[in-house]
Amino acid sequence: MICPFCGHNETKVVDSRDTNDGKAIRRRRECEKCQARFSTYEEMEIMKLAVIKRDGSRQDYDRQKIEIGIRKALEKRPVSEEKIGKVIGDIEYEIQSKESNEITSKDIGKIVLDKIKEIDDVGYLRFASVYKSFKSADSFRKEVEKMSVQDGSA
Repeated sequence: MICPFCGHNETKVVDSRDTNDGKAIRRRRECEKCQARFSTYEEMEIMKLAVIKRDGSRQDYDRQKIEIGIRKALEKRPVSEEKIGKVIGDIEYEIQSKESNEITSKDIGKIVLDKIKEIDDVGYLRFASVYKSFKSADSFRKEVEKMSVQDGSA
């Protein structure tokens, strides 16, 4: 691992810990030249996964697309970077656990919806409005009513 401070390529691991419920490893490292300390994170990488789009076309899986969608949905919401990172990790973990080399964009959308709903109702509605292609304010109203019934607050 290259030191981000001096560029030296000899660093040693000082400490390792599981993070994100065991889905990632945080390593504390120290440069052997300048003794600066820094952290690195290792996460599972989804390899060779094809996403089947609604029109039937296929694309390579791209974590960034999920992250962009989640960040837009949660923009200006009181959700920490740590929670956003955990949600993205949880989504990838669930996708990986399907043990298939392909997944539909619809299935990914459902997973994302479920995970966002756990942390922020407004972010959920924002994401749902795009994912479910809301055409009117009435669509929002119906989704809010559905959320209220599921939460038992109706």
